[in-house]
Amino acid sequence: MAQFRLKAISQKGKVVQTEFEADNKKQAQNKVDRLSKTNGLKIQALDEKKVYMYKAQRAGKTVVTGEQEAYSKEELEKALVKLGYKVKSINKKLFDFKGSVPHDEVVTFISLSADLLNQQLPYDEILNLLYEDTQNKRMKEVIKTIQKDLKDGKEGDEVYGKHEDVFGKFASYMLSVASTSGNMALVFESTAKFLERDAEFKKNMRRSLMMPAVTVLAVIGVILFYVGYIFPATAELFLEFDIALPPMTAATLEFSYWLSDNWILILMSFLIPISAFIYFIKTPKGELLKDKYIINIPVIGDLLHKTSIEIFARVFYTLYSGSGQNIEVIKVAAEACRNKYMEKQIKEVAIRRMLKDGAGLIESMEATGVFTNTALSRFRLGAESGALRENAKQLAEYYELQTTYKMQSVIDMINLFVNLFIMIALIAITVVSSESAIIQPNTGV
Repeated sequence: MAQFRLKAISQKGKVVQTEFEADNKKQAQNKVDRLSKTNGLKIQALDEKKVYMYKAQRAGKTVVTGEQEAYSKEELEKALVKLGYKVKSINKKLFDFKGSVPHDEVVTFISLSADLLNQQLPYDEILNLLYEDTQNKRMKEVIKTIQKDLKDGKEGDEVYGKHEDVFGKFASYMLSVASTSGNMALVFESTAKFLERDAEFKKNMRRSLMMPAVTVLAVIGVILFYVGYIFPATAELFLEFDIALPPMTAATLEFSYWLSDNWILILMSFLIPISAFIYFIKTPKGELLKDKYIINIPVIGDLLHKTSIEIFARVFYTLYSGSGQNIEVIKVAAEACRNKYMEKQIKEVAIRRMLKDGAGLIESMEATGVFTNTALSRFRLGAESGALRENAKQLAEYYELQTTYKMQSVIDMINLFVNLFIMIALIAITVVSSESAIIQPNTGV
C-alpha cells in the first residue's frame, strides 16, 4: 500500500497532520474528503510518499548515492543537510518496480518464523533475522513494514491485511490472529503447512492435467496436419490417374476436404463454447456451480472434495479454542476450504442453524450435505469425547495421506488414457497409410 500524509486546518485553527495508507491516490483522496466533511477540516495538502535517488557529500568524504522514501524532494534535502551532507542532486525515481514475492519465499518466511518462535525467540528479533537473510526486495520491504507497524502498536489485521497480495487472503488472516491466539508458533506452523499443501496440490494438479492436455493437443495437431495437408497430397495422385480409392482412404479424403472447407467454423465451434465456459466459471454464480458439481466427478472429484475437507479440518484444529461453538472459526475454515459451494453451505446452513435454531455442530454440519461420512464420524466422536480439536487434526492428517496416494493414482490413470489415445491415433494413421500403399492401378484398357 502507498503511504500518504495529510496536512489540514481544524475548525479551531489548529494544524492537523496525520499519516495513513491507501491502495492509490484516488482512494486516499476519498478518505480525506470523508474526513473533511465529518470533522470540518480545511485541507492544505495531501502528499504521497515516493522514492527519491540522491547524491550527497560530507566535507572531505567521497560522494555517496542512495535511495530514500520521502513526501517531497525538499523534505529529503532538509534531512540530508541536517545530517551534515551537502546535497548534489535529488531526483524522483521514475520506475520503482518492487517485483513479486515467490510462493516459496512466503512459505519460508512463515515456516522459519514458526521454528524460531518454538525456540522462544522474540518476534521482533525473528523479523530482524529474516530481513537480513531475505534476498527478495519486495519481501524485505514487507518485513520492514510489518516490524514498523507492530512497533507502532497496530492491530494484527491492519499489520498483515495490507500485505494480502503477498501472503494471500487466508494466510494474512491467520497471521493477523496469531498474536491473540495464545499460541503464536502453532498458528504460524499450521499456516505454513497449509501453504505447503496448497502449493503441492496445485503442482500435482498441473502435473496430472497440464502435460497430458499438452500431449493430447499435440497429437490432435499432428493428426489434423496429416489429414488436412499430407494425406490429400498423396491420395489426389491416385485420382489423377483415375484409380479407385479404397473405402477408408476415400472417407479420409472426404474428411480432409470437409476440414479444409469448414475449418473456421470448426475452430469457432470449439473456441466460443470454451471461452464462454471459462468466462462463466469466473463469475460468482459460475464458480459456485462449478464447485458444486466438480466434487461429483468420478476420481478427480473425490480427490478435490477430500482435499477441501482436509483444509477445513486443519484450519478448524488451528483456531478452535474449545469454548462455545466458535462460529468465527467455522466461518474462517469454510472460507479457506477452496470450494465456494462448500463455503456457502457451511455458512448458510450450518452456521445459520447453530445461531438461529441452537443446533449442535455435528447436526449442523450433517445438514450441509458437503461432508463425507468419515468426516462426520470423526467430528461426532470428538464432540462426544471432548476432543473435537484433536479429532479434527487426525481427520486432516488422514485425508492428507489419502489424497497424496490418490493423486498418484489419478496421475497414473490419466497417463494411461493419454497413452491409449496416442496408440489409437497412431494405429488409425498406420492403417490409412497402409491401405493407401497397397492401392493397385487400373489395368483395363
